[in-house]
Amino acid sequence: MKQPSVVVIGGGAAGMMAALSAHKAGASVTLLEPNDKLGRKLYITGKGRCNLTNHTTAEGVLNNIPRNSRFLYSAVTRFPPSAVMEYFEALGVPLKVERGGRVFPCSDKAADVIDALFYALKRAGVIIRQARALGLEVQAGKVTGVRLEDGVLPAGAVVLATGGVSYPATGSTGDGYGMAAEVGHTIVPPRGSLVPLEEAGDTCARMQGLSLKNVTLTMKNQKKKTVFQEQGEMLFTHFGLSGPLVLSASAHGNWAKDTYRILIDLKPALDEGKLEARILRDIAQAPNRAFHNFLEGLLPRMMVPVMGERADIPPDLPVNALTKAQRRRLIENMKGFVVDIAGPRPVKDAIITAGGIKTGEIDPGTMMSKKAPGLFLAGEVIDVDAYTGGFNLQIAWSTGRAAGEGAAQYVKEEEEHDDLSQHRH
Repeated sequence: MKQPSVVVIGGGAAGMMAALSAHKAGASVTLLEPNDKLGRKLYITGKGRCNLTNHTTAEGVLNNIPRNSRFLYSAVTRFPPSAVMEYFEALGVPLKVERGGRVFPCSDKAADVIDALFYALKRAGVIIRQARALGLEVQAGKVTGVRLEDGVLPAGAVVLATGGVSYPATGSTGDGYGMAAEVGHTIVPPRGSLVPLEEAGDTCARMQGLSLKNVTLTMKNQKKKTVFQEQGEMLFTHFGLSGPLVLSASAHGNWAKDTYRILIDLKPALDEGKLEARILRDIAQAPNRAFHNFLEGLLPRMMVPVMGERADIPPDLPVNALTKAQRRRLIENMKGFVVDIAGPRPVKDAIITAGGIKTGEIDPGTMMSKKAPGLFLAGEVIDVDAYTGGFNLQIAWSTGRAAGEGAAQYVKEEEEHDDLSQHRH
């Protein structure tokens, strides 16, 4: 009896996990990847350190998935973060947990995660082919192979794990959406999530390159309702705002329907009273100092001219001449520095893609398509995305595992069915 065959399209996180899981479940596996290296996008996750999951429960993961989290319940419960951590430690990648439960390799090198997966694929005898899939072969309503430039590669089952459309340079060019649409799937229009934000003005450009640590960022909608608030790091850029806090905030915005304002608390450790006391103390120490020199003791130098304008205080005013109203404006701006947001950057600048293949058309247990038997889906090509902190890679591992096992099981059942019908004839 010939070995069952599974073809996996896409050599990213979900695809590699699907290939290894299908092999472990008894299938012979071919992995197709157009890039010369597997896991190109993994190299840039977590600033090149690879934040590969979050040290939390399955429930904790689902709470960090704003859309369609129920669809992932089965996959994440069966392969939760604890199992993912065990899996990578067993592959020889020691892990550590950092702030917010983020899990990284101890080496801080994404390459170690990719190498471990690559050698595991090699040991398993998975065939890795550098080839771009052009489409799916369908016979009698079932997916039976993959169309390549040099002909059709037959398959007992196909796992589609081509990623989204963010970071096209890594190979995620949205090919998978077209293949899924061809066999009848609905594609929820892809858009960027975890994406930098553009300012509706030019304040940020004047502070381009300035990075702030330990600030509190609050994002409010048109109705002044807070939709996101967190403390951490951020960055001013030529177009607006970026950095971890801003990427997280972006996932909470309903950009098609609402507009947002960001408030930055530059001194979260001091309430307004304590901040005023500190300012008065600093003034008393050098009463004749010019305002702009005084501000350099409180803020990064690049912010000083902008802050002076915001608070409407002349740069050369001696600080002992500051009125109570001027002090008040300065404190208000330091506790809530306003940036009005025009909208998110284009999807190609996003870390991940929201949107993709509609979850209602996929079996959540096996990840098999309800539209085309024999097709299994994994990772970012599906309409699921999460906040930052390792949750998006956790989705890739969990759905990859479920799709790989589902595909191997499907092939086994199809072959048993074929054998039976041959015996009958």
